[in-house]
Amino acid sequence: MAHDYSPDPDDDGIDRRGFLKCMAWAGTGMLWTLAGGTLKSYGLGRVFDHATDLSQADFTFVQISDSHIGFDKAANPNVVATMQEAVAKIRALPTKPEFLLHTGDLSHLSKPEEFDTVSQLVKDTGIDQVHYVPGEHDVLSENGKAYRERFGKGTLGDGWYSFDHRGVHGVGLVNVMNLKPGGFGALGPEQLAWLERDLKKHKSSTPIVVFAHVPLWTVYPDWGWGTEDSAQALSYLKRFGSVTVLNGHIHQTMQKVEGNITFHTAMSTAFPQPRPGTAPSPGPLKVPAETLRSVLGLTRVDYVEHKSPLAIVDTTLASATASQDRAASTAQVKIDNFQFAPTVLTVAGGTKVTWINHDDMPHTIVETNRRFASAALDTNDHFAYTFLTPGTYTYFCSIHPRMVGKIIVR
Repeated sequence: MAHDYSPDPDDDGIDRRGFLKCMAWAGTGMLWTLAGGTLKSYGLGRVFDHATDLSQADFTFVQISDSHIGFDKAANPNVVATMQEAVAKIRALPTKPEFLLHTGDLSHLSKPEEFDTVSQLVKDTGIDQVHYVPGEHDVLSENGKAYRERFGKGTLGDGWYSFDHRGVHGVGLVNVMNLKPGGFGALGPEQLAWLERDLKKHKSSTPIVVFAHVPLWTVYPDWGWGTEDSAQALSYLKRFGSVTVLNGHIHQTMQKVEGNITFHTAMSTAFPQPRPGTAPSPGPLKVPAETLRSVLGLTRVDYVEHKSPLAIVDTTLASATASQDRAASTAQVKIDNFQFAPTVLTVAGGTKVTWINHDDMPHTIVETNRRFASAALDTNDHFAYTFLTPGTYTYFCSIHPRMVGKIIVR
């Protein structure tokens, strides 16, 4: 059963402006310590405030996420520079982390040169042991083949795997493949069966660290921020005394504690996204340049089960909710604010329909029966298809599957 969570507005002391200052930082990451089987997290900007804690740790590791190398829009025109800041902070740590986790969206468009840049930046951290999982932006080419050749050697299936490090069992999961229209991330039966077998090999006293790109808890269903079959995966983890689940994707820090499982989402090194319910849709959030680079600390927000519900979007804009069946004067669909406009377009047979992407993020056009499909469309790119046969054609964005549209051919 899925739940949504938010901080108690009477307790957190953070107004909307304050929250944006806390979340809208880039060029940083998370430092994790293990001491006596217990994991603790620290924002890299405040590590030196906790020198005593770090000295008592058994070992430390770093998590970074959503570097989006290749993105160059207004929210952050230089994502390489902000990731370099993260690298500098990692190199300045008083104790060298023993490994690094990157929880996906290494690249923005799955281009070889973007992967090259990520590889070099990660190498510059000086950390030899690095573990990756893909984000949806990393598998835009050949169903993720290029990503797996570069970052997933020796993995299984679409890139899942496990490893052991000084008594801790790490599990890297993939939940960004074969996304469905309007749906969450998904693990799939093959990966779930493997996960069950993998975990059975370990004692219940083993600390477990699970990491994937899309959150394994339902953060916000209206924006697809969750994993549809995560409940089954989490059921395999209930017998363990210490479980930490790390994710990216939403570009902001949220934490939930449920029994023995702590869920934690990481901020991006590229750009922030809106807090759930504060914008019509997710996407790059533009903030003042001085905020982007100067707010490198981390405010920890706890989301505890059954404490209070997370804010729910009251979608009143017609463009966000209405499916308007109307004859088209021009056969064009605009992509803006993570929406197809018009959502439903009626055309005559023989009409050429063109989709134009006005968003800062890439999108695809994929018909549900795969009768047509586009490559990833960056800003101002377009895709066209001529409809010859009468019928109803439902399509969606394979990167952001909550985006669904329909073409009706008379």
